[in-house]
Amino acid sequence: MNITILVDRKENESRVAATPDIIKKLIMLKPSAILIESGLGKTIYTDSDFEKAGAKIADKETCLKQANMVLTVHPLDSDDLRKLSPNTITLSYMDPFMNKETVEAYAKAKVTSLCIELVPRTTLAQKMDALSSQASLAGYVAVLMAANESSSILPMMMTPAGTIRPSKVFIIGAGVAGLQAIATAKRLGARVEAFDTRPVVEEQVQSLGAKFVKVDLGDTGQTKDGYAKKLTDEQLTKQKEVMAKHCSQADIVITTAQLFGRKAPIIVTKEMVQSMKPGSVIVDLAIDTGGNVEGAELGKTVIINGVSIIGTGNFPGQVSKNASEMYASNLYYFIEHFWNKESNTLKLDKNDDILKGALLTENGQIVNERIKG
Repeated sequence: MNITILVDRKENESRVAATPDIIKKLIMLKPSAILIESGLGKTIYTDSDFEKAGAKIADKETCLKQANMVLTVHPLDSDDLRKLSPNTITLSYMDPFMNKETVEAYAKAKVTSLCIELVPRTTLAQKMDALSSQASLAGYVAVLMAANESSSILPMMMTPAGTIRPSKVFIIGAGVAGLQAIATAKRLGARVEAFDTRPVVEEQVQSLGAKFVKVDLGDTGQTKDGYAKKLTDEQLTKQKEVMAKHCSQADIVITTAQLFGRKAPIIVTKEMVQSMKPGSVIVDLAIDTGGNVEGAELGKTVIINGVSIIGTGNFPGQVSKNASEMYASNLYYFIEHFWNKESNTLKLDKNDDILKGALLTENGQIVNERIKG
């Protein structure tokens, strides 16, 4: 089995699906060959780095022609799919709920596609959880970007001219990204408050030294995958009233609320933005799935009434070296789990719950029940 790693064509994507260290691990599995498209990760690695690790460097056409398994960050385009042999296995992000045309293109090309973000959140699959690994970095990056954009410093500072009060940071959503944002903001000396619709995360927030903002929303909770459940209109109204108060007092607001497989909910309205002090900053970590903040724009920082709204998108890509290391490791553990040591190939066990979650297309059909529905 030839394992191929391709350069992603998506604009402003600097992450890669394999690193030299992961190549060394993949070689231990004894595939027929590992082919790297020339120029992979050129901002963080060289072709020589991959060659020293044991991979072969080739052009794109050769990589596609000889591939039995393809690793990327984002899905392949239609042109590349047509150049793959039938039953080639791909492993990447797919965004299948929002990107059904791409899923259909994979089925049409008779490619066996595996979707890394559909790996179930179980103890066994924890090492394969790319969503969590990338979200953790996104939370870290969000605080640094906000600190750089803010007109105020984060820590308290004693000076001969007087004392500078610490910035107040308000984080909406205490999942993986939110908790990392809390930890980072606290390390930088800010006063941190956090809100989440799931009361179960209160202890985690407090353990990081932040204040948990309580709102009585009645029956809330989380899904089996650990995501917040969708709120009713009445619950959303009540939540926004509390959000408005805390946003108006904050120097930095970071929103992380996402609904798996659906558009992100609007949490910070234009009225709430207008209530904030000039010089304050909002970072919308959900901008890639529609955004939590009215007025936020993907790929831009916009200023409304003196408030900067950062909607850069692909926040893990801002620290592409570490993001690549974590993502490549997630893919490696997925491959290792299904690797057959006798045949030195990937053996996809249809009875395996991880495969049931991740398998999207096979033999020209969309086979994932969640996506077919």
